Amino acid sequence: MVHFEEAPNTPGVKQPNPLLKLALELGPLGVFFFANARSAWLAEKLPFLANIGDPAQPDSQGIFIATALFIVATLISLAVSLAVTRRLPVMPFVTGIVVLVFGGLTLWLQDDTFIKMKPTIVNALFGGVLLGGLLFGKSLIGYVFDSVFSLTDEGWRKLTLRWGVFFFVLAVLNEIVWRNFSTDTWVSFKVFGIMPLTILFTLTQVPLITREQIRPPEDATPAPGE
Repeated sequence: MVHFEEAPNTPGVKQPNPLLKLALELGPLGVFFFANARSAWLAEKLPFLANIGDPAQPDSQGIFIATALFIVATLISLAVSLAVTRRLPVMPFVTGIVVLVFGGLTLWLQDDTFIKMKPTIVNALFGGVLLGGLLFGKSLIGYVFDSVFSLTDEGWRKLTLRWGVFFFVLAVLNEIVWRNFSTDTWVSFKVFGIMPLTILFTLTQVPLITREQIRPPEDATPAPGE
């Protein structure tokens, strides 16, 4: 039976290595960018890739090769995560489902609109899930960051609210870029635009994280008279 990662602040649960978790989550994105940028080289080295997309239109073939490899890399990432931690990470699992569906439609219908809409769907879905979870008293962002730091329940609630709104902002930005710019510009934005924005947003949350951090008992300041 497949288990998902535990909820934040669950006692007695060993969290996965944060660097490994980050590599598994960002790895498929790196594969996608590399494959789009070097699709001709990949098709030359791996001839079976030349059958993906329309060889008569090499300028548009790159996105289809990148999409196929993105699907494979995403599935491998989830498989490695399951093998190493014995649990599936919730948000990458949801992303994987969307990648499989929209990436499959992109390849089947030979229409890159579906893979371009994928970030919009994923971010809107995450934003909706995070904000919807708060209505039921669930701070779901803790599933992502619980292996990195521990916050109070109120801290997780505030962080979940902020990330929920941020995901909707990313969804809107993706719609603006893919509908108004070239495919290569969109791919660059997906890798080099969304990631820096996410890092910048994360840095702006440091004061909240510091304020709501749960300190180990040995770091606690002794009460007067102790």
